[in-house]
Amino acid sequence: MQDGDVCHDGRVIDPDIRSARTLPASFYRDPAVFEQVRERVFARSWQLVLDAEQAGQPGSLLPFSFLGDCVDEPLLLARDESGTLRALSNVCTHRGNLLCTKAETCAAHLRCRYHGRRFALDGRFLSMPEFEGVRDFPSRADDLPRVQLGQLGPLVFAALEPAVSFEEWIAPVRKQMAFLPLEKLVPDASGSRTYQVAASWALYCDNYLEGFHVPYVHAALAKTIDYGTYRTELFGWSSLQVAEAAAAADAFEGSSLAACYFFLFPNTMLNFYPWGLSINVVVPLAVDRTRIVYRALVLDPAKRGRGAGGDLDRVEHEDEEIVEQVQRGVRSRLYDRGRYSPAREAGVHHFHRLLTRLAG
Repeated sequence: MQDGDVCHDGRVIDPDIRSARTLPASFYRDPAVFEQVRERVFARSWQLVLDAEQAGQPGSLLPFSFLGDCVDEPLLLARDESGTLRALSNVCTHRGNLLCTKAETCAAHLRCRYHGRRFALDGRFLSMPEFEGVRDFPSRADDLPRVQLGQLGPLVFAALEPAVSFEEWIAPVRKQMAFLPLEKLVPDASGSRTYQVAASWALYCDNYLEGFHVPYVHAALAKTIDYGTYRTELFGWSSLQVAEAAAAADAFEGSSLAACYFFLFPNTMLNFYPWGLSINVVVPLAVDRTRIVYRALVLDPAKRGRGAGGDLDRVEHEDEEIVEQVQRGVRSRLYDRGRYSPAREAGVHHFHRLLTRLAG
């Protein structure tokens, strides 16, 4: 929109951050708005396929949900005998039974355990017992629908009907992190975590999108970075926060950078450190309840535990405490909207404009 993006209640987020007011408090507490965002934003997003490395070999099958308990669409990663990876609907086209309920290897095809319908690993219908005499059968409607996939190094992302192409969405990460051999990232199970936060998913993202709070909330983290050089870069569907290291030993090799924090709209956080990559996936559960899923992939194990990415559990708990406190605050009858710091909250402003553009 030319003059600002309309918020759900008819208000606008001014494109000029110097004049803009934040999302209204009702955005973070209204169940009707939560449902609207679920369909208009999350159902049209790109989402990380967790643990996709389990489908690494020909004949591998990995059932997954598109976005956990938020957009619970049953999907399936399938790698055929030629090594081609696809994402398919995990729902049989006969009567809707789930086809695959656990990871498998060495599969030659898919067979529904309800009535025996078979599919190839590329989703094509193969056979169905006792369907003689059915007219216009089989047709393309009997094949399993395919879902779009995109990859960044070992990371696999899926989309149902995305609002943006994968390459447009991921291009800033490819460009900015081209100096790292992303294909060499190795999943580290010890870095897998799940947290429950008693707050809106959007408040969690708001908090992530600014370094403004670091000196006040993260005392230990603040000592590892040069806060004066902290900056934010904006892209079409993402943003990047860059922190320079307070000590040269805690920076990327040949650089002064301590960390590169990418936010991929609407809920994926890729945090690059000298040791590797930490991922946060924000899963909305209810208007005031959120699950945070952590994954870690390592490039240099010797650098774990140092610098800005050295104590992520502590930082997470500090963030959860402040975000839950803000959730209680936005329930106030006396609070409606705030203002943005042009110097420190450009990422939050950008996020709010994207939200209101899609959610309406």
